[in-house]
Amino acid sequence: MIETRIEPPKPLVTITVDGVEMTAPQGATILETCRDADIAVPTLCYLDTLEAFNACRACLVEVEGSRTLVPSCSREVTEGLVVETESERVVAARKMVYELLASSVDLSLVDGETAMFMERYDVDVDRFGTADRPVRAVKVEDDLYIRDYDKCIMCFRCVAACGPDAQNTFAIDVAGRGLKATIATEFDIVLPDSACVYCGNCIGVCPSGALMFKTEFDMRASGDWRPEDQTVSRTVCSFCGVGCNLELHVQDNRIVTVTSPMDHDVTSGHLCIKGRFGWSHVQPDDQ
Repeated sequence: MIETRIEPPKPLVTITVDGVEMTAPQGATILETCRDADIAVPTLCYLDTLEAFNACRACLVEVEGSRTLVPSCSREVTEGLVVETESERVVAARKMVYELLASSVDLSLVDGETAMFMERYDVDVDRFGTADRPVRAVKVEDDLYIRDYDKCIMCFRCVAACGPDAQNTFAIDVAGRGLKATIATEFDIVLPDSACVYCGNCIGVCPSGALMFKTEFDMRASGDWRPEDQTVSRTVCSFCGVGCNLELHVQDNRIVTVTSPMDHDVTSGHLCIKGRFGWSHVQPDDQ
């Protein structure tokens, strides 16, 4: 007989967020508590399916008694904690984070949530200028996906997805220091010669457009990319029996990209090379 161990429920602590008293399980983070209460807090490096990196500082909140603002993605709740998520100090810090990022990278293709918060905080992307922004050629080394480092915000999501949080391939990591830091393969070799297994999970977690399907990249270059005209259909991958769910993004009756639901119990948004890229056989080039 297989025994299933049931963990006892965690004790609850009482905290106050934006003047509202609420309870949260001991060990939960401020960010998790806020999201459970439908309180919007911006994030860049954080993702529910990955370990918190504490890299971006977009999720900073103000905690009573704390000298500095604290990252809500990693700060655990404690009894009596008093939190403000939209104080004047918090809004100024978040606005600064986005504006400093814009001075060094291209934020034109950030995800919808980030774009919404940038508009909400009236972010001026030209505030600090772009004179020192590096200009690097887009890396196109295969027919599956591209790397555009001019859009990389160094959130480290791709490193986590390639490493211990999903794929465990460890094909990429951080190279260099300071403003010269970048995400690179081992010894900066070309992607096809690296340890990359082309699962594409790095693309699935990238929030800035630095990693992109080659199909999307080509369609954007030709002016044919129209996300507003795309439909998304969920299906089950047929390549094996694991049961991964796929989201087929279809434009003009052709699949253009494939993603997986973050909340799917089997995948948590992650796929293998077959699920992510193995759809070309359903639409031959002569169609």
